[in-house]
Parts: sequence; C-alpha cells; structure tokens
Amino acid sequence: MNLFKRHKENPILEPDPANAWEREGSFNGCPAPGFLKTHFLYRAVSAPREFNGVVREVSTIGYATSTDGVHFKNRRQLIVPEEAWEKFGCEDPRVTKLNGKYYIFYTALSTYPFSPEGIRIGVAVTEDFKRFEKHPVTTFNAKAMALFPQCVMGKMAAMLTVHTDMPPAKIALALFDREEDLWSPAFWHKWYAKLDDHVIGLQRSPVDHFEVGAPPLETPHGWLMFYSYIQNYFTPPAIFGIEAALLDLKDPRKVLASIKEPLLTPEEEYERFGKVPNIVFPSGALEKKGRVYLYYGAADTRSALAVGNTKEILKAMRGPHARVAELKRYSGNPVLKPDRSHPWEAKAVFNPAALSLGGNIHLLYRAMSEDNTSVFGYARTKDGFTFYERMPEPVYVPRAAFEMKRIPGGNSGCEDPRITKIGNTLFLCYTAYNGVEEPRVAMSSISADDFLAKRWHWSEPVLISPPGVSDKDAAFFPKRFDGKFAILHRLGDSIWIDFSADLKFGTNRWLDGEVLMRPRAGERDSRKIGIAGPPIETDAGWLLLYHGISRRGDHHYDLRAALLDRENPKIVLARTKETIFEPEAPYEREGLVPNVVFPCGLAPLGDELFVYYGAADTVLGVATVKLSALIGKLLAEGREG
Repeated sequence: MNLFKRHKENPILEPDPANAWEREGSFNGCPAPGFLKTHFLYRAVSAPREFNGVVREVSTIGYATSTDGVHFKNRRQLIVPEEAWEKFGCEDPRVTKLNGKYYIFYTALSTYPFSPEGIRIGVAVTEDFKRFEKHPVTTFNAKAMALFPQCVMGKMAAMLTVHTDMPPAKIALALFDREEDLWSPAFWHKWYAKLDDHVIGLQRSPVDHFEVGAPPLETPHGWLMFYSYIQNYFTPPAIFGIEAALLDLKDPRKVLASIKEPLLTPEEEYERFGKVPNIVFPSGALEKKGRVYLYYGAADTRSALAVGNTKEILKAMRGPHARVAELKRYSGNPVLKPDRSHPWEAKAVFNPAALSLGGNIHLLYRAMSEDNTSVFGYARTKDGFTFYERMPEPVYVPRAAFEMKRIPGGNSGCEDPRITKIGNTLFLCYTAYNGVEEPRVAMSSISADDFLAKRWHWSEPVLISPPGVSDKDAAFFPKRFDGKFAILHRLGDSIWIDFSADLKFGTNRWLDGEVLMRPRAGERDSRKIGIAGPPIETDAGWLLLYHGISRRGDHHYDLRAALLDRENPKIVLARTKETIFEPEAPYEREGLVPNVVFPCGLAPLGDELFVYYGAADTVLGVATVKLSALIGKLLAEGREG
C-alpha cells in the first residue's frame, strides 16, 4: 500500500567501520518517545571476536543522538551483556517513557548455541540514559516486548511476542499492578499459565509468522500498532512485511481494524541486500502533527525511516465498512426483563427467536423460572423496539421425557429457540435438556396461520441430533436445496451443515453432515462457535451471524458474520475477522452468566437488520445494523482473503 514514503536519505543509520562493536550492523532502531528527540537506541552487531569463549559476532544496544530523527551523532554502546541471563547478547530494543522513566525492553540471550529456552526478554530502566537498573523479565521464550505509553485499565501494560522461537508465536497483552511485576517470576508464571486469555488475534494463517514491532501509538480511535508479519514463513519463500492494527483503547486484546496487506516490503537495495537479505522489520514509531514516523531495520544491517499521514493510515485501516458494519445497540435496552409476577419467567428472559410475519416481528424467547426450568414466552412489536404485546403464559413448554426435569435444582427444559418459515410451515429448533443426558437438538413445527392466530398447535417434539453427544444452536435454511432441507447445528466446537430429503428422524437416523466452519486459532472465536439466527438470503449469498467464544478465562462471547454461497451453502465465501458486537453495556457484562451477548433471532426490515439477543443470560436486548454495510464488509474481506 502507498501509505508510507521512504525517507529520501535512507538508510538513516549505517554500520560504522570505525567502531568494532557496530561494524557489522546498526539496525532495528527505536527513538525515545517525543518528537524526534535526542535519544535513539538500536541493535549493534560487532565484527567477529572472542566472546565468552566463542569467536562470533555479538549484539549490543547502541545509542545515538539526533535533532531531526534522520541525522545521528555521539554514537556509543549503551547496554552490553553483563549478567548471566544476557551473557551472549542484547538485541532489538524498544523504549517507552512512562511516569518519568524510560523502560528499554530487549531480547536477552543466555545460551550459545542459541536455543528457545535461552532467548527471553530483559529490561533496563533509566531516567537519564546514564544509570540503569536491569532485570530479566520473562520466564519463557519470548521477544519484542513494548510498553504502552499510558496506563490501560488503570495498570501498566505491555505487549510481547511469546514462543517466537518455538512456534506458533502469539502476540499477547500483559497488565501490571506494580512496576515490580514487570520482572516478577511469580507474575509471569501465573500469566503464562493462562496465555490464551491474553492473546491479540492477528495471525491469518498457520504458515505465517509475526512479531511485535514498535511500541503502540495512542490515537483517538485506538492504539495504532505496527508489527512484523512474515507470510509463508514455514513454507518458503517467506515474504517479510510491515503491517498495522488498531486496538481498542480500553482493552487492547480487541482488534478494531487492521490492514491485511504490507505497508512496506523489501524493495530498495538497502532492504534487499545485507547480512540477512530481504527484510524490513519495524522497531520504533512516533506520531506528531498528523504524521507517523516509522523506523525499521533493513536487511538486518541498517536503520531506515518511512513517513505516512496519520489520517490516511487510519482511514485505510478502518475501511469503508469497518465501523458501519458493527451492530448498534438500542438505547432503550433491555427491551424485555424478567417478570416477577409470572413464576415461569421470574428469573430470566433471554435468547429469543425472531420472525417477521404479518406486519410484525414476533419473538419466542427463552424464559426461566426460579427452579431453572426453561420455557418459551411470546412477544411482538411493529417497530422492532417497542413490544405492545407479551403473553401472560408460556406458548411452548417441555412435553417429552428428553426435556423434562429429571433431578431437582439443575437446568432443564426448552432452550434457545430458532424459527424458520418454509412455505406455510414454521420449523422450530431448540435445545432440549432434562438435566441429566447431553443436551440435544429438538424440532417442532406449527402452521403460519395457527401461529398468527395464536393457536399453539405445535407438533410433537422430536429429537434430531444423536444421543450421547452435545449438539446445540440449530436452525433450518428458509429454502430447500435440490429438494432437501438444510440444517445448521453446532456439534462439538464447530458449526455443521446437514441436508435431509425428509424430516423422519429417530431410531438410527440423526443429524450428522459435515463441518461448515471451525474455530480459528489465535482469534477471538478460538474456543467454539455456533450460529446466531437462521441464515438470511441476499443477492451476495447467505448471511450467517454466529457467536464466537475465545479461550480467554472470562468465556467472553461476541458476534461475527459469514457469507455462504447462495447455490451451495457448504462454501464459505468470507468470515469477518473482527467482532461486530460484543458485551459492553452493564446489562451484558453482569448477570447470571456475565459477558454474554447471544442472539437467536434475526429480522430484516428493508435494509435494517434487527438482531435480538440474550444479555448475560438474564435480559433481552436488540441491536441493528445495515444489511448493505455488513454484506459490503464481508465482500471486501472475501476479496482480501
């Protein structure tokens, strides 16, 4: 992308043959925070010499001063191997100023020949670049740690790359209550034990590799992060590039947007030829007066500079569909709450099915009594927000042994409905649970005429998923394919698709099918996924909203979208990388099950899509999004993918 222009005086820092300690390389430089101030730190590589009993090149941290960020003087060694945990080299500094101190993180090498367990992170803390307090940091293989220049969630915060030398690598966030936690083994043992809770999802393919680049820059829209992304790293030839992401200001684990193509790749002679050819590696960045100054290493030999316009970078990153494709929650949420005057819905109302029919949007919502029995209530609205009718009695209750409570106290009943109209019949899928056996998908149906007349003549429920296997989140497509019904369901941790010529389930015939979509490693939907409401037919394909759960310890639910081929829905055309809706409001973050938004019902009205969801398994909310914007985002991401 043409968002950055290389500086005309590149390379801005070359190895100095007069200094033996930097004769072979002066690269991966990082300026101290501020606008082109005097301090500039970089990795210096010496000429081969005997060092700790081995003849080889040695990396140390060099220091230079500058008044313009381009021309340097007063070069000297700043950080050299002194301790056992860094005795074979100090590499790739990243420096951040916070609370009057400069925190310089670097790669510390403690073993030779180099091995993953001997490649960790060290830190040097200084106020004047003369006196330093040094500490080993991580207790595991890691590189490229960078401190945020402001506190996050009231804490010191840093991002780092874990397992750089024992892939797959992961970029993750660490939060610290005290400065001492930065180098506390106890902190890092506890943090590492829950590594997946801290991951920032940036990797697109398991054959790629990546690493934290420059310390993040604060912008009004989020933390701007530049990082190294190496395509085809494990299936050469590898392509080194510099990419960027925008992270949420309050929770940097949340990727708001990203540029999924390189901002820079090796093109110039000084980037293509050197000690390690064809490398551009970001290591420092500054933002001032609407311009980003990006410092990077070139061919592991020299330091270079590229300059870009901040607004143009953010505009390109967010894209035309980035924010407009996110759901907007209704200001009057929650639209339905438990009703203490009705024992059957006294504890919770949530996870509703939705159906546009006869000029209204009808909801079948899951209602829970104090004894944790779930039934379905009914409400309807004309405008999508205000419910002018809500029935005083449930319209669907447990009737079969497979959904009747078997033991007191636990959950049971009919859960999480989805409803689809095919012809004049409404097909209801839901989770049936008796509190003892595995939850299974059950199906019932009713005519559209009876439904509108509120004659609740539901057909007898039947189980359609196999026994002994947890299967949930099921819904029919609203049309047949080659005469066959198409059904989506969640078996295990993935979304499955099944086709059936009839609906004669039972005995030895159950849903099976094949996997349609799986969780994505390193993403916020890495633990399990399941559909929201039934798919919606559009000119571009079938729009499918689905929830994802990350491996974070809080079991945080969020919502994403996928586009399926219109004629062959087994083909996934695109999936959103970023979330389009997640728990943020108090009623979504606090309740019977915190941090949950769980839609089961979708109702399009023109170009407006109404999404009805359960919030924290306690109340019911609605959010909206423009169908055209969401489809546009998916089409754009499909082209990128």
